[in-house]
Amino acid sequence: MNQGISVVGLYVDDQDEALAFYVDKLGFRVHTDVKNGPYRWLTVVHPEQPSFQLGLFAPGAPIHDDATAQTLRAMVAKGAMPPLVLAVADCRVTYEQLKTRGVEFTQEPMDRYGSIDAGFRDPAGNGWKMIQAPKASA
Repeated sequence: MNQGISVVGLYVDDQDEALAFYVDKLGFRVHTDVKNGPYRWLTVVHPEQPSFQLGLFAPGAPIHDDATAQTLRAMVAKGAMPPLVLAVADCRVTYEQLKTRGVEFTQEPMDRYGSIDAGFRDPAGNGWKMIQAPKASA
């Protein structure tokens, strides 16, 4: 029986750098960090969603040949992968907190269609949108 999605993966070029970014700057926690030869299964979780893991995976063996891994790294670095979305209670406050921690933003918070959003990228180039949902009408 289908039990839902438990892991969504991102390609990163340096797993240690990605781990530091997601844990130290965004506040995620390590869920799993194991190696099998040169392959490393590394996942983190958001503290408010511990059952949903974000995989920080390096392109390469045993899944990809060298040429494919190089292409994937280049695509990620250019920001060509679909963005992920981080839901926040207050976009402007979270923007200031993350900026203080060294997160580099590609878009400052802006009002858009009743919500407020901002954009940033991780060290590998993966794009993120940080979105504050519209307030419910009374």
